[in-house]
Amino acid sequence: MPGIIAEVAAATTALGLAAGGIAYTSLWPTSQIAGRALIAGTNAEEIALTFDDGPNDAATPQLLEVLARHGVHATFFNVGNFARLRPDLTRQVLAAGHIVGNHTMSHPYLSTQSPARVRQELADCNALLEDITGEAVRFFRPPFGARRPYVMRAARGLGLTPVLWNVTGHDWDPIGVAGILANLDGGIAHNRRHGQGSNLLLHDGGHLAMGIPRMDTVRAVDQLLTERLRPSETASATRFVTVDVWAS
Repeated sequence: MPGIIAEVAAATTALGLAAGGIAYTSLWPTSQIAGRALIAGTNAEEIALTFDDGPNDAATPQLLEVLARHGVHATFFNVGNFARLRPDLTRQVLAAGHIVGNHTMSHPYLSTQSPARVRQELADCNALLEDITGEAVRFFRPPFGARRPYVMRAARGLGLTPVLWNVTGHDWDPIGVAGILANLDGGIAHNRRHGQGSNLLLHDGGHLAMGIPRMDTVRAVDQLLTERLRPSETASATRFVTVDVWAS
């Protein structure tokens, strides 16, 4: 009996480790196990602002104003269903010099979808964004960061470069401007210590509906840019970039 118990315990442990490995592959943003994804460059002073789940009437126009005031460009990963509701706002993002990327049509967990559904989500979003903007879509971010190898293959088969992140603002939580900034500053500092650029995950919308309040994110971005771009003899030469700078 002790031998059987030990064997069952070992099997259970192995299954647990396997499940953990699958979860890591599917969700951990910097994992490359499911397939190569763009994270960031090797210049520790480069920072990319990326925004998911828009366009959103309640925040995207205000965010565009903040970015324009600071002369900074960003990358916006649009949900197709919202872009279809507000094509004018999607065009404004592109016209302002920002990148518009594919964030699927309906924001599902792609790692739990069939390969056919994954391809349809990506292809339909591509077609919609290209019809709205008149330009080819180059970049894709999986909702929740959830992916499997077939998700990455589908993206690359459509000419899309998968993009994840290495700093999370956690701006979907009710943590306020100070909380968002603390998360961003902590992540940027960590990446600088390791000689990496910082790819910041933020949100100008919410995947559940149009009109999700994101003004704390807008204010946090304004403050981040004010602090990082303020001239100072001791300040580092921070450079804000769009993700295409890191694509190769």
